[in-house]
Amino acid sequence: MTQTRKQYSPKFKAKVTLEAIKGHRTINEIATAYGVHPTVVQKWKKQVLDLLPDLFADGRSRPAQSDEQLQDRLYQQIGQLKVELDWLKKKLDCSVERRRQLIEPDHSKISVRRQCELTGLARSSFYYEAQAESDENLLLLRLLDEQYTRTPFYGVRKMTQWLHEQGHAVNIKRVRRLLRALGLQAIVPGPHTSRPHPAHQIYPYLLRGVRVERPDQVWSTDITYVRLLTGFVYLVAVIDWYSRYVLAWELSISMETSFCTSALDWALRRSQPEIFNSDQGAQFTSDEFTDRLLKRGIRISMDGRGRALDNIFVERLWRSVKYEEIYLREYRTAGEARRSLDRYFEFYNRERLHQALGYRTPESVYKG
Repeated sequence: MTQTRKQYSPKFKAKVTLEAIKGHRTINEIATAYGVHPTVVQKWKKQVLDLLPDLFADGRSRPAQSDEQLQDRLYQQIGQLKVELDWLKKKLDCSVERRRQLIEPDHSKISVRRQCELTGLARSSFYYEAQAESDENLLLLRLLDEQYTRTPFYGVRKMTQWLHEQGHAVNIKRVRRLLRALGLQAIVPGPHTSRPHPAHQIYPYLLRGVRVERPDQVWSTDITYVRLLTGFVYLVAVIDWYSRYVLAWELSISMETSFCTSALDWALRRSQPEIFNSDQGAQFTSDEFTDRLLKRGIRISMDGRGRALDNIFVERLWRSVKYEEIYLREYRTAGEARRSLDRYFEFYNRERLHQALGYRTPESVYKG
């Protein structure tokens, strides 16, 4: 059975910390008396001692304070610190991968533990290293991704047969697992092609027969696979249907919901649509994602099962990104992929001419 983590009030922390600072009893004695682990008491004491110099930063002398006054002051400082930490974590509402990049292991004054606390990142997430795929699987992933871009109507059986013809003796179960890892499915209707979370609400498709005539009328999103030299990451993008303008994008090492909500938040800082369309993936049907749209009065539309063409403009975006950027590169790390994709999306939005837009750029159409 999982143990519930103890929660201590700021006033309790201040009281214990003051005892530790006085030094009348050892840390172990204080920990035993208050039922707190000695390491926790040491941590609280260090945090408060780090804050104390700020109390005298103005250089003015202060009248002597009683233990009760000092305890109240420590309580206020700890409470304020908690408010600031909560504020900082809200500002850093981004993917785990992005938070990992913010950590500086060699920082001279702030430990990795403290940096993780400030960014709201679990230390285990910082030190985690995903198990690498075998060289053979990486090759198969690349081949499947490229073939899917050419023939998105191929299902698991046809993909397996195609690999056999290329000289790769793989069974259908392996191909199915690799396609799921890539987040790929055939665009033709079929059984179990989309697996939403069973507890999540599914919304109807609202765009059948709708004429899209202006920017911010319809936005859409999707996730695709980006290959690295020794692995892969996932890319999510939010696009305006009318102009094909990429409003926001984000990378992640896993198919978590937070990197999708991070991209959505960035897009919503720019504007908001009348209708937001996605597939029925668990990331987009989660309350964490849909609540952001519902609170703004945005209507939610979701593709029918197995109907990737309901989201055709994002599928065209992925085709352009892969043929014009990803397949031409050999990204060694997720950071290198991020920098290169950042340059590409700048080019895509501001310089790349679209025949369907009358040879205008997405940015010029979106901004009018």
